[in-house]
Amino acid sequence: MIEALAAILGLIIITVILWDAFETIILPRRVNRRIRLTSMFYSSVWVPWSTFVRYLKKPKRREKSLSLFGPMSLLVLLGIWVVGLIVGYALLMLAIDRRAGTDLSFWTHLYLSATTFFTLGYGDVVPTTPHGRFLAVVEAGNGFGLLAIVISYLPILYQSFSSREASISLLDARAGSPSSAVELLRRHRAEDSFEDLNRLLSEWERWSAELLESHLSYPVLCYFRSQHDNQSWLGALTTVLDTCALVMVGVEGAPVWQARMTFAMARHAVVDIAQVFRTKPSRGVSCYSRLAGADLKRMREILDQNGIHLSDGEEVERRLYELRSMYEPYVDALSEWLLMPLPPWILPKDAIDNWKTSAWGRIQ
Repeated sequence: MIEALAAILGLIIITVILWDAFETIILPRRVNRRIRLTSMFYSSVWVPWSTFVRYLKKPKRREKSLSLFGPMSLLVLLGIWVVGLIVGYALLMLAIDRRAGTDLSFWTHLYLSATTFFTLGYGDVVPTTPHGRFLAVVEAGNGFGLLAIVISYLPILYQSFSSREASISLLDARAGSPSSAVELLRRHRAEDSFEDLNRLLSEWERWSAELLESHLSYPVLCYFRSQHDNQSWLGALTTVLDTCALVMVGVEGAPVWQARMTFAMARHAVVDIAQVFRTKPSRGVSCYSRLAGADLKRMREILDQNGIHLSDGEEVERRLYELRSMYEPYVDALSEWLLMPLPPWILPKDAIDNWKTSAWGRIQ
């Protein structure tokens, strides 16, 4: 009876871990299943981690602690897979040896499983039955294959992260720090033309598509933070959506068609990523508080001063509200979950671009 229970439990553990590793590393699509080892791990670990970070008073220390979570979680998750597989194979070996009449303890089988998984081959404890030897060969191949797949997985992960961050860094000089829709429009009005803005929005349409593909396949990338505290992939995406919304409601001479295409792709990315984390869209006045009535009036004044005419009237405000309601509840929910602050529509007067600062002060 004990042998059967050990064998069944071992098979369940091995199957769950191998399938979870397959879905996490190899399967290039979103997994909708609610009960999943990786999802349970991240949700159970992120909640206490983020709760602890909220109590840190210094912003620098808080952001540093948040930036550690993504890379460290990968190592911990790998450790869980490895330990689980070693325990699962140890239970199978225990069941096989008990059926053959061998009286070795579980801890001895755990040691045998660990040395086999890492292909150490000390030889002080070895399987004595044909089934045990076959299982040892399978476990050695399993361990070697899992470690090889994980090692090849890390460069792909960091390549996607690097590609994402390059565009975010480029946005620093183009939209301010933190990025702002008004600042992006102001800096892209060159010689009474919005050609640069059209090109920028086209690039961010592709960036949004790549973000959608990579972050749905590897959701852990969402936890990876940007180099600067006032930058994030969520903040950059929100700025692009804000800019597209302004252009679509009526910025004279702006590329409306390209803004629609970029808005559609960026909104698609936001909604699908929100579904991955099951962050319910925020409702109520709080999620629209980034742009109050007085801010909208001031925004028009700033744009007018830079030769940019934004249409006026109740219809324009209504249309802008409708567009904002399509994405702001989702970015607000993601901001609350990931602890990534959303960018303002208008930069504060004391804002300084990151490229103008250094450890020794700012450019005068």
